[in-house]
Amino acid sequence: MSGQSPLPAADAHPTAALNGAARPARTAKKRMLLIVNPYATTVSDRLKNLVAYALQGRYEVEAVATEAQNHATELARAAAARGYDLVCAFGGDGTLNEVANGLVGSDVPLTVLPGGSANVVCRTLGIPNDVVDATEHLLTLADRFKPRRIDVGFAGDRLFLFSCGAGLDASVTQRVDAHPHLKARLGPWYYTWAAVSLFNRRYLFGRPARLRVRTPDGDAEGITAIAQNSDPFTFFGSRPVRLCEGAALDNGALSLAMLRRAALRDVPTLALRCLSERLSVADHRQVDHFQGLTTARIESASAGRDGEVVRFPVQVDGDYIGEHEALELRIEPGALTIVA
Repeated sequence: MSGQSPLPAADAHPTAALNGAARPARTAKKRMLLIVNPYATTVSDRLKNLVAYALQGRYEVEAVATEAQNHATELARAAAARGYDLVCAFGGDGTLNEVANGLVGSDVPLTVLPGGSANVVCRTLGIPNDVVDATEHLLTLADRFKPRRIDVGFAGDRLFLFSCGAGLDASVTQRVDAHPHLKARLGPWYYTWAAVSLFNRRYLFGRPARLRVRTPDGDAEGITAIAQNSDPFTFFGSRPVRLCEGAALDNGALSLAMLRRAALRDVPTLALRCLSERLSVADHRQVDHFQGLTTARIESASAGRDGEVVRFPVQVDGDYIGEHEALELRIEPGALTIVA
C-alpha cells in the first residue's frame, strides 16, 4: 500500500497563515480501481462517469466495467497483484460479492458504492444508500484512511459476506434474478410476490427437497436454511429484516436458522418477527437456530423415485449459484480488508 505524505504547503488554505491555524494536511492520492457493473439496478454510463469524475478529486481513479459473470472477480484479483491502494465495487451485492472473492486473503482494501436494489453490505457498513452521499462519504475517507479486517463466510469455495441460503430463499433469488426489470421497478415488493408465489406452488403443495443441517451443536431438518455472517439479513425498504441472532462481520462466527415446515399458519407470525424490533425469528416454534458456528453442513434429506438424491437451490449474497446435494459452510475470520 502506498505511503501517505502531505501535499506541498502551497496547497494549504490561503487564510491559514493569516489566522495562525493550519488545515489538516491532505494525503497523497491513492490509486483506486473502480469496478462498475453497468447492468446493476441504478447504474448508468452517465452516473458511472459522474462518480469517477467526482472521485478524481481525492483518488487516482481507473474505472472499468464488468462484461460477464465473475469478471469482477478477475478484475479485483488483477488489482491486488498490481498493487492498487483501494478497489471500489460500484453495483449491487452480487457485484460486491464477486469483487470480494478476488480480494480475499490480500491486503488490498475493498469499499463499495450502492448500485443495486438492496445494497445490504453497503448499508450494514454504514455507507449511505444514496450514491451521491456515498461518493461524498468515500471522498472524506481519503484523509482518514483506516482499513480494517472483517470475516467472510464460505459456501463450498464461494465466499459470502452477509448470507447464504438454501431452499425457499434461493428459489426466490433465482426467480427474481430471472426478471431484472421487475426487480428494478418493484424492489422488495417483487421479492415478496416471488416468495409468496413459490411458497404456495412449490413448497406448500409441491415436493421440494428436505434439508438437513449438521452442526457441532446439533442437527435439524426443514425446507429452508439461511446462514448469516452479518446482520441484518436484508432490508424491506428502509426497515431491516432480521432472521438470525448473533451474526456480525467481526465476531468470527456464523449464525444459522432452519425453517422446519411449509405451513400457511406459520406465515403471519414469521413475517411479523422478521420485521419486528422486539420479537425474534430464532424464538419461533418452527425454527431451529444455531449461533457461534465456525462450520456447518447443509445436505439433502430427500431421494427421488429412482433413489437419487434430490438437489436443492443455493444463493450467496443474493446471487443464485445453482443446485447442490450438499454444501459445506465455514467462517474465515479477518480474511478481507475493507474501508468504510
